[in-house]
Amino acid sequence: MDIRRLELNDIASGWSINEQGLPGTGQITEVEFADLLSLCEVAVGVFENEEMLGFVLCLLPKTRYASLNYAWFNERYSSFLYVDRIAVAEKHRDKGVGSILYGYVIEHARQIPSPVVAEVNLTPPNPGSIRFHERHGFSQVGVFNQAEKSVAMMLHPVKGLID
Repeated sequence: MDIRRLELNDIASGWSINEQGLPGTGQITEVEFADLLSLCEVAVGVFENEEMLGFVLCLLPKTRYASLNYAWFNERYSSFLYVDRIAVAEKHRDKGVGSILYGYVIEHARQIPSPVVAEVNLTPPNPGSIRFHERHGFSQVGVFNQAEKSVAMMLHPVKGLID
């Protein structure tokens, strides 16, 4: 498996994997996926024989990204690396792809340096994602309720930045 920065020719594959992760990943169009890619500090995928197995997209604070979850973190933290979405193709789940992606994100955050933040659905529930994030050093720092949706706001402190 190789990890590399996503390029414009990866948009269709990334979007398809994003669709496989619904509702946990949040639905977007291919055009929105491409625009999001242009805003990212980290936009990488794990590949095997040129096939994308999974990807992660992360943003720094204060971009024009209009996500309410992202805005929640912007209101509370001046520095962070926001994981907007991490997704693994259905046929490649439970093979360590997500862990490879988060290893990359956490190492990048150490270089900035900045904590890593993300949200996980509580309603509808996503217990697998909660366990995944906790296993990778995230803890819940809040809950954000919106209409029919509720999310756990998660933070990975990146050693030495937040006690």
